[in-house]
Amino acid sequence: MKKVALITGASLGIGKESAIALINAGFTVYATARRIELMEDLKTMGAVVMPMDVTDEVQIRTVVNQIIADNNRIDLLLNNAGYGSYGAVEDVEMKEARRQFDVNVFGLASVTKAVIPFMRKQGSGRIINVSSVAGKIVFPMGAWYHATKFAVEGFSDALRMELRPFGIQVIVIEPGPIFTGWQDIAFDSLDRTSGTTAYKFMAEKVSKMMRANYTPGKTAGPEVIARLVIKAATSNCPKTNYSGPFSARFLKRLGLILPTKWYNAMIRKALGI
Repeated sequence: MKKVALITGASLGIGKESAIALINAGFTVYATARRIELMEDLKTMGAVVMPMDVTDEVQIRTVVNQIIADNNRIDLLLNNAGYGSYGAVEDVEMKEARRQFDVNVFGLASVTKAVIPFMRKQGSGRIINVSSVAGKIVFPMGAWYHATKFAVEGFSDALRMELRPFGIQVIVIEPGPIFTGWQDIAFDSLDRTSGTTAYKFMAEKVSKMMRANYTPGKTAGPEVIARLVIKAATSNCPKTNYSGPFSARFLKRLGLILPTKWYNAMIRKALGI
């Protein structure tokens, strides 16, 4: 019997590459996103494509109920939907800060809550949450994004212990710099939010650093993370955390080893702020 997977944010980048990888691995894939026109290729490959905004409870219930009606089970949830909102804390409107949490944290939690009862009933399942190395280390101008990813890390760690008695595994994947559509939204929000304010000098430094680290050919593509998704989805004994590519593992380890004061000083020096 083929295993059934639900993927959020499957229209681009990590979500789309993971959908392709899971299809090739023999999963029945339900690919969801707000822009279903960007998933025609997944439909051609055999995925069931459905519209779903993770902040819309009605759409979430519709998708999950359809999966259960079609298969009477759901084996894998890949929570991938999310975006990066950048800018100085003083400059970011609270409406935008709340939206960042609504998508990256509460949206992830809403889909997870909708799936858990069915996994619990069947006594098995895997929930893979795409966090980020930004949930372990921080840079200026990304306070709200970092806050959401730290929240995903804590949420996942607590959830893992809660669901273990029911045979449900919770796994976190922490990408580092990956060349997808994510960076365009992040760069634009930084320039738009703090590019002309009192934080302009800092925004320019961070923007320059980010753009240098997100370039085709230099930066790893989303297929690197898709391979980690397959490991997490199919391993008999998956890790609790996967990080990639190498730069993500290096930064994560650096952030864990160095005292916070030293780490902050290192980042300030690197940025020249």
